[in-house]
Amino acid sequence: MKLFYLFLINVSVLLSSQTAIASMLLQQSVPQQEVREPEATTGLTEQQLVRSKHAMVAAAHPLAVAAGQRILAKGGSAVDAAIATQLMLGLVEPQSSGIGGGAFILHWHKASQRLTSFDGREQAPATAGADLFSHNGKPLDWRAAYVGGKSVGVPGVLKALAMAHQQYGRLPWPALFDDAITAAEQGFTVTPRMAKHLAMGWNQGVKTLAPAKDYFYPDGQALAAGKTITNPEYGKLLRAIAKDGVVAFYQGENAEALVKTVRSAATNPGAISLEDLRNYQAVEREVLCQPYRQYQVCGMAPPSSGGIAVLQILGILSGFDLAKLQPGSVEAVHLISQAARLAFADRERFLADADFSPVPVAGLLDPAYLASRAKLINPARNLAAVAAGQPDGTEPLADAAAIEFENTSHLSVVDQYGNGVSMTTSIENVFGSGLMVNGYLLNNQLTDFSLRAEVNGKLVANRVEGGKRPRSSMAPMMVFDQDNNLTLLTGSPGGSRIINYVAQNLVAVLDWQLNLEQAINLPRFTHRNDYLALEAGTPLAALAPELEAMGYQVRLQDLNSGIHAVAITAEGLEGVADPRREGTAAGH
Repeated sequence: MKLFYLFLINVSVLLSSQTAIASMLLQQSVPQQEVREPEATTGLTEQQLVRSKHAMVAAAHPLAVAAGQRILAKGGSAVDAAIATQLMLGLVEPQSSGIGGGAFILHWHKASQRLTSFDGREQAPATAGADLFSHNGKPLDWRAAYVGGKSVGVPGVLKALAMAHQQYGRLPWPALFDDAITAAEQGFTVTPRMAKHLAMGWNQGVKTLAPAKDYFYPDGQALAAGKTITNPEYGKLLRAIAKDGVVAFYQGENAEALVKTVRSAATNPGAISLEDLRNYQAVEREVLCQPYRQYQVCGMAPPSSGGIAVLQILGILSGFDLAKLQPGSVEAVHLISQAARLAFADRERFLADADFSPVPVAGLLDPAYLASRAKLINPARNLAAVAAGQPDGTEPLADAAAIEFENTSHLSVVDQYGNGVSMTTSIENVFGSGLMVNGYLLNNQLTDFSLRAEVNGKLVANRVEGGKRPRSSMAPMMVFDQDNNLTLLTGSPGGSRIINYVAQNLVAVLDWQLNLEQAINLPRFTHRNDYLALEAGTPLAALAPELEAMGYQVRLQDLNSGIHAVAITAEGLEGVADPRREGTAAGH
């Protein structure tokens, strides 16, 4: 059955979107929040499915969606719209992404039937080594590591967008900057989400390091929701990049200011050089695709771990008849959680930048290997312990987890020509490293590396090396039907929980045949081979006693996914934004 038939379902046996939203709003619970996950919850905004005939953009902020939509209305391509959307997100959602960070971009070109990806992940400075996050021979605590210059990777998002535009852009490069420049110079309104993050004060860097503290905490007070602010420095830099191309970012005055800011940071001075910026290159990579039911599901290759982990989860689940299970049932939560545990165990050992550390991609996605992993699942009991498997092509490596923060953004775009972009973009921690240059924040993505290079005499694949890209969980995905028609674009922010969010979204649409609105409103649960998190204030909370009896360690907490998805149906396009954030969808 093709995706455009998915809205023709019997919702009487499923959680309708209205029921799910109502339950979330009415039920009360006290969430347990991890200190390493500062993502602020700002409540739920009920979202409705948006339908259009020709083009669609779904993203995390209404102004960003409007910028992308205007480009589409002018005849721009999906890549053109994604660029305009990202430039605006960096201004109005600076806690999550921006030109000081990185991105992974999946692109579908309908006319040539070509699917490719652009890797704009940050790089470590050429001089970085295994001791980057060490002090007196001991690893820094992650709380000390992310603030300041040491955690900043060479930004890659602009290079990736420029590479994509060179191949697939339709409008002139300067035309893509107009909306973001206007908003930066004439002003925009602070949203409740940005204001709450600032009021929480979790990122001590942005709170104490100028010029960020002067911009976000004028007169020592956090910006309030509803306040209109401008960012003329950002507007000035965008004008230069619009006129001269990305060379205006990677060389010249901006590059010199960036290097000076990182190397002279009051906290954790870093080592980025002008040569690091000048030498940075985005990489066009092959996309990983795998059959699931009657579909082909496609995602990013390393250094993303998200694509492989999501495909592993689906591959493990392919031997189970999920269509017979109700969404939100104990059985569904259990099976999906067990598959996630198995995928995360492999991820911690094997996933890294494959240009530096060999990653057994074929072995990890081999159907026979995934079937063997699936046999480990006990249908009635949580596994006591889950270790990495032994797929073909492995080397002796140590497990080592990195800290990945929740603040990221995802956008999905389909243009009138049938082309699509699924793009996940990030500066890592809320407000990144806290360092600000020319109106944009710098990432702290290098803390996505393992803070330890070696454990018990074995090297960690995701260790720091000069020029290496840190492992990521970002998982932009595309789904194709049996006739190779693009049917679904999806992805989410959420740190390492991205993998869970995206896999569950795919199961909801492909197995349970929910439409996008119903799928995106389902309560969330995650398992990263640590504990089972159930979204607080939802019907899933009632499952905790039964799941605990099955051997799970259960926590109720806020799970702030940010799925922005577009489906291509027989009637046209459908788009939707996650109710847990401030996004929307629009088309024409």
